[in-house]
Amino acid sequence: MNEAANPEDLAALRVAIAACRLCREAPARAGDVLPHEPRPVAVISSTARILIAGQAPGLRVHESGLPFNDASGDRLRDWLGVDRAAFYDPDRFAIVPMGLCFPGYDAHGSDLPPRRECAPFWRARIMTTMPQVELVLAIGQYAQAWHLGAAKAASMTETVRDWHRHLGRNEAPAVLPLPHPSWRNTGWLKRNPWFEAEILPELRSRVKRLMTEI
Repeated sequence: MNEAANPEDLAALRVAIAACRLCREAPARAGDVLPHEPRPVAVISSTARILIAGQAPGLRVHESGLPFNDASGDRLRDWLGVDRAAFYDPDRFAIVPMGLCFPGYDAHGSDLPPRRECAPFWRARIMTTMPQVELVLAIGQYAQAWHLGAAKAASMTETVRDWHRHLGRNEAPAVLPLPHPSWRNTGWLKRNPWFEAEILPELRSRVKRLMTEI
């Protein structure tokens, strides 16, 4: 097991994240200011050995302050084989998206990508402050790009299909790439039955082991 996180460092990090206004005061692109007040949503943990690395909060999560508090979260919890109590137990799961705030909608009413300022400023610091994490669930292309780097394939499907190689890398923490659990991806799941047949058993087995060994 990796070394433990420093609770004082985590406390300072939580305060700094809660106060962040980078996307309002120093946007990566001139004029591209977050159109609403920031509300960073992240579960930083000193004990969790599993990190859920998603994309960015949606509107419901922005309003509630609770990550994956929507239909996507229901599907993700089913993938993991855990209930809400376990999922929201910070001793078991850290939950930190690539963009900490709801980015707003595009002209078609879809969620915008994670803010460009966020991951370059926060991600390395967050990972350094949680050295006990042993498994990163990299959900979607943005998390996969950061956590897998050059090992990421050209498409999300190719990256997820190559999960054996990613988990087998001799690096810590282990990274398991996953598609986003959005209900918009139902068609993708039907076209790629190998995901449920091959990956979900491995995912549930690893989650159960890491939760049991706390």
